[in-house]
Order: sequence, then C-alpha cells, then structure tokens
Amino acid sequence: MSAYRDHAAGTPAVAAGPPDEYVEAEIQRLLAEDPAVAEQGITVVRRERGLVLYGEVESPHRREEILRRVAERFPDVPVTSDIGVIRAQAPTEVEQLP
Repeated sequence: MSAYRDHAAGTPAVAAGPPDEYVEAEIQRLLAEDPAVAEQGITVVRRERGLVLYGEVESPHRREEILRRVAERFPDVPVTSDIGVIRAQAPTEVEQLP
C-alpha cells in the first residue's frame, strides 16, 4: 500500500512515524538521479506528520510516476503530494528579439 496523499485526489496517507532526517535528502536524490525520473523541479519538505512533495510537472502521468517511485522506495514514509500539473504547449508564433 502506498503511503502518500494526493491533495487533488484526497486519498489519505498511511499512518507511520515521523520520517528519518535523512529520508528527505534520499528522496530528493532519487528524484534527481533516477534516469526514469530525472526531476529536479520537485522540492521535498519535512512536516510534522511526514514529507510533502512540492512542484510542477508536465502531466498527471508524470506526477503519478514520481509518487509511485517514491512509494516503492520508501513504503513506510507518509508522503503528501502537492505537485501541480502545468500545461506546456509549443509556441504558436516565432518570437522576435530586438
């Protein structure tokens, strides 16, 4: 069972003790160094009841993949997701620089 809560979905986190002080850095390293994730735009913040992932990604699929990887690697750590989805589209016009 995953131990994260997605604010958008409203699914509750699994109760567990407070995260180890090194877990925050380990998750940040996982997000940045795992070739399947390679996400540096996500911030991991420790709160009283667990960790919160903040940031923005380009799709709901990307957000779910990040949360899945974190839950697989740290199954006993309660993680809350505050990861938003941005809609990035290709430019429709050529930008003219002065």
